Amino acid sequence: MVLLIAAGAVYFFGKPFLPLLQAQNTAPSSERADVLIADLQPSARAGDRLAAAALQRTRFEVTYEDAYYAIDFPNGDIPSDKGRAEDLIVRSYREMGVDLQQRVHQDIKGHFAEYPQIFGRKSADSNIDHRLTPNLQRFFRRCGAELLVSNADGEEEPSREAADYLPDDVVTWRLSGGRPPIGIVVPGPGEHRNSAWVVHNMGAGPVWENCLLDIKITGHYRYEGNAAADLIACLS
Repeated sequence: MVLLIAAGAVYFFGKPFLPLLQAQNTAPSSERADVLIADLQPSARAGDRLAAAALQRTRFEVTYEDAYYAIDFPNGDIPSDKGRAEDLIVRSYREMGVDLQQRVHQDIKGHFAEYPQIFGRKSADSNIDHRLTPNLQRFFRRCGAELLVSNADGEEEPSREAADYLPDDVVTWRLSGGRPPIGIVVPGPGEHRNSAWVVHNMGAGPVWENCLLDIKITGHYRYEGNAAADLIACLS
């Protein structure tokens, strides 16, 4: 009887804390990121390996930085402790052996008129071409990596259903101020493993967060970095 009373007391007084404990058990953490990375890295699916690379970015301290830098080409990078949303994307793809700096710059150099004329530039620039979300969006589209669905009006637009997004999908949003952040879809922590979370850097460094549908989505891309496929798509 004493044991029953004690168990009842524990349940009664502990019940209000159950949601908090459950949240802690599924909250993003470096340990849960390590578990996912270890599971995803050996995968035969390129998208899983890219998701693992994106999750690895959350292990680094990065100060948000949107200044222009003169960098090497190819495989150039700004200081590793600095960066913004696009740098997270570029660094993640480089873990896959895909240098977006080189690919985006070369495509802009050969097809400058097909790209947004940002900041009034008159020619391609290997220092910044790959560090601008509109350029990445146009490159992915030209490579046939854009994913769209038809809405009720018959027009095509990015899906608003989380189930349509897979680990490694690249997503762009539109913030209220007009800035276009970009991120990579990854699995969630713990029991959220089958949910579509994202890794992004919207100003606070690389973050693993459940916010895919919280902001207006403006682009959805599935790009695995096949150079031969890029060439065929861009020439078609």
